[in-house]
Amino acid sequence: MSFKAILLEKNITGFSNKVTSLTQEALLKQEGDTLIEIHYSSINYKDALAITNKGPVVRMWPMVPGIDGVGTIINSTSDQYKEGDLVILNGWGCGETHWGCLSQYAHLKSDWLIPLPKNLTPKQAMSMGTAGYTAALCVQSIIKHGIKPEQGNILVTGATGGVGSIAILLLAKLGYSITAATSKIDNIDYLQQLGANHVIDSRTLSEVGKPLQKEQWAAAIDVLGSHALANVCAQIQYGGIVAACGLAQGLDFPSTVAPFILRGITLAGIDSVMAPYPKRVAAWDLLATHLDEQQLNRITHTISLNECQKVAEEMIAGQIRGRYIVDLGI
Repeated sequence: MSFKAILLEKNITGFSNKVTSLTQEALLKQEGDTLIEIHYSSINYKDALAITNKGPVVRMWPMVPGIDGVGTIINSTSDQYKEGDLVILNGWGCGETHWGCLSQYAHLKSDWLIPLPKNLTPKQAMSMGTAGYTAALCVQSIIKHGIKPEQGNILVTGATGGVGSIAILLLAKLGYSITAATSKIDNIDYLQQLGANHVIDSRTLSEVGKPLQKEQWAAAIDVLGSHALANVCAQIQYGGIVAACGLAQGLDFPSTVAPFILRGITLAGIDSVMAPYPKRVAAWDLLATHLDEQQLNRITHTISLNECQKVAEEMIAGQIRGRYIVDLGI
């Protein structure tokens, strides 16, 4: 059996990526106990970094990228799943240290998988993917912290991206008032259609700011890091929480302890890669329960494997919005 996949290679002659044919024999050399036919994958920022070689994502060569996937189990030696089950993969080092799901087939560990929720189709699942799953983890942290809609606005940075877009959809369905921060101010209509009540220019968060600033947000979801995250923390209301899940602006965190000890705020790190099974299932249940199919369709674009390179380059350049899912059947 041969199948199509994106293959990334790096050696003394340089870096290459291509859509190519791989064999089942090569695939089964990847550690795992479950063979899956992948129906849909997606392009996330980490995938874009890997495909364009713009960041040190890949740690084993050659590599098949793709941190997301949904598909049907062909066979498994695990008692947890059986042939024909539909399952979701998010993270676990796929596309980094283990061949991922930008491929028609994947060989994975059953412990990495969760069942596809019954009221979701495979396409809907990847329309949300790791971006939606991460957004759900962030929203869960806000709810668990006790932040209620009447307490004030929730700030969402990187609002036109996958995490930001789905976070806005989810928060709006739960009754929260949302302020969307984006550098793409021409996308105001798009963000308001998703459910944002207010839109601000995220570039106002990107410069060095005071350790304590005017209290503006009951909570925040941040995908930027660096000065943006420091400014967001400085603007959170007393007792509020910031769910940090990204580093698009940078890895650094040039802040002080002032917001934490003078306003009692919480900075919650959101890890989607290695999150345990119960957290994953709860996050996907939250998404499945509050899915707005019409809104989800509005932010979703479907592409083929051959289009992934172009989309990855545009994503790194900050030229896209919403979610890009990959149909492995075309």
